Amino acid sequence: MMNILVLNCGSSSIKYQLIDMANNADLLAKGLFERVGLKDSELKHQPKGKEPYMLIKDVSNHEAGIEIILKALLDPNHGVINSFNDIFAVGHRVAHGGEKFSASALINDEVKKNIEQCIELAPLHNPANLKGIISMEKLLPKVPQVAVFDTAYHQTMPKHAYMYPLPYNLYEKDKIRRYGFHGTSHKYVFEKACDSLFMRKDHVKAITCHLGNGASIAAIKNGKSIDTSMGLTPVEGLMMGTRCGDLDVGALLYIMNKQNLDISETNTLINKKSGVLGISGISYDMRDVENAAWKDSNKRAQLALDMYYYRIIKYIGSYVAAMGGVDLLIFTGGVGENGPETREIICKKLEFLGIEFDKEKNIGLRGKLELISKHESQVKVMVVPTNEELVIAHDTLKIVVHLDEKNKQEEEEEKM
Repeated sequence: MMNILVLNCGSSSIKYQLIDMANNADLLAKGLFERVGLKDSELKHQPKGKEPYMLIKDVSNHEAGIEIILKALLDPNHGVINSFNDIFAVGHRVAHGGEKFSASALINDEVKKNIEQCIELAPLHNPANLKGIISMEKLLPKVPQVAVFDTAYHQTMPKHAYMYPLPYNLYEKDKIRRYGFHGTSHKYVFEKACDSLFMRKDHVKAITCHLGNGASIAAIKNGKSIDTSMGLTPVEGLMMGTRCGDLDVGALLYIMNKQNLDISETNTLINKKSGVLGISGISYDMRDVENAAWKDSNKRAQLALDMYYYRIIKYIGSYVAAMGGVDLLIFTGGVGENGPETREIICKKLEFLGIEFDKEKNIGLRGKLELISKHESQVKVMVVPTNEELVIAHDTLKIVVHLDEKNKQEEEEEKM
């Protein structure tokens, strides 16, 4: 049995998948536990080949929620495994690894300590990730666990790309620098696209666009991330659903003074009230904004779309310059995978790069791996559905199998 349980713990949610890695990464079950720690917590559990199972119950914390998930996976009616021994390992999504982690890591006391030290860099995410790890240790103490970091893939960025032009001692003392996020997604779609197109990963200049409610772009040169739009936090970069993206810091200080905002109120402003929602005044969901702009001729909705597209195009252009060209442009994420209009508008503005867009292939394409540039296009354009959970499962399996082999080797040496 090589079933990997993948956990993604948020502040009040637990996303999970159970993947059979010995059987072509077969998805045995997936689900989402929402409102953890609140009244009327809700579990939505989907086992393979069975009817979905739902449960509404007050769940006080992550440990209680994970315990219910484990019971659901074992249940004779909606379960998919016979015992906890069928879980080979657990892989956790961890938002921030700082400079401490450039790759996924087997979880031990030192790793947990380092994740805890990164809490100040990701106060909304790392505490929940750590709760998931500690909960699993209590519930399945003999099952190995692996941490897969959102920031790790971007640790290949050169120093001139990740440093901020602030006093250098801020970096030395507090590690203030660009880290980037969505690393597992950028890595997955880049490798998937290269494999699909039979392109050598170490000879490709690619730009990956993870466009969703949270959005980021990465420049990947010869298989390594050399720049990415998100920074110390996930606020920097593109205009997003509710996040402002790039902003004049002086403007923010002016707003704080003018509106008499404290740090908490300012954080809410730039993270939850800005972006597409803030400009349109309608919604953070691109579908709602598109309907308002195109069907109702709403000017603020159209402005939000224009700003959204412009910033994506600007980032792509800057990364083409940084890499000295581009061979491959990839769209992924909720909007990237399911927004044919967004893809067309962006690609049409980038035809000067050598993109020959295939409108027929793009029309109606949603959530499917597909080349949407013409065969003769100098720059290939692809839609690649992301699968961060699969990346986490692969990394977890690789690390745990290596650990097993190492332990067996040590046992053999002791017998000699």
